[in-house]
Amino acid sequence: MKLLLLSNSTNPGEGYLEYAKNELLQFLGEKQSLTAVFIPYAAIRLSYDEYEQKVENRFSEIGHHVVGIHHFADPVKAIEEAEAIVVGGGNTWRLVQLLHRQGLIDPIRKQVRKGTPFVGWSAGSNIACPTLRTTNDMPVVDPGSFKTLNLIPFQINPHYLDANPQGFGGETREERIIEFMEVNPEVYVVGLRESTLLKLENGRLQLVGPRSARIFKKGAPIRELDASADLSFLL
Repeated sequence: MKLLLLSNSTNPGEGYLEYAKNELLQFLGEKQSLTAVFIPYAAIRLSYDEYEQKVENRFSEIGHHVVGIHHFADPVKAIEEAEAIVVGGGNTWRLVQLLHRQGLIDPIRKQVRKGTPFVGWSAGSNIACPTLRTTNDMPVVDPGSFKTLNLIPFQINPHYLDANPQGFGGETREERIIEFMEVNPEVYVVGLRESTLLKLENGRLQLVGPRSARIFKKGAPIRELDASADLSFLL
């Protein structure tokens, strides 16, 4: 499989997907233009056409293109024929709801396991996990099932933060993940900080970016691993 799973889409002061532009180019290839099927279902306050154009603007800069799945009369066929699959961020609950309604969970899983490159950010990275249970998003809809693509056997927590803002009395992100592990002791969770991504190619999983990732597992010390680490043990 080929996976590129980004924590976030935008850093302060940067353009959309700018920090990941070189990784996207390397991942999708420099020699031949391809057109990926883009899934905008996580959008809530943005139309699918607007979201598609936003992503297309960035992809066209690196010689590739996207077309929204909402343009296809047969979404399953679009996935089966896709050169690559790109899933944007937004609300994970809404994204998963629509993927189930459109019958796309199994077709996407099948195609990616056959080698179709998969790119996701934020909610789009969440759905590469077995379930959506470590999303940060508000459950604005009932997705019908928490099950997602199960392309990787561990959970991702995108936008991972180390501390709460001053004066905030709620749980830290670490405390919420520890709660998750108490009832899911067999599952690894990767706290994926902003400006970082996970790349899976040739059976090797690695972290890319300037910040380390936090690795959580019930009964084990929390680990900080940087880009020099081979994370394939998570697979």
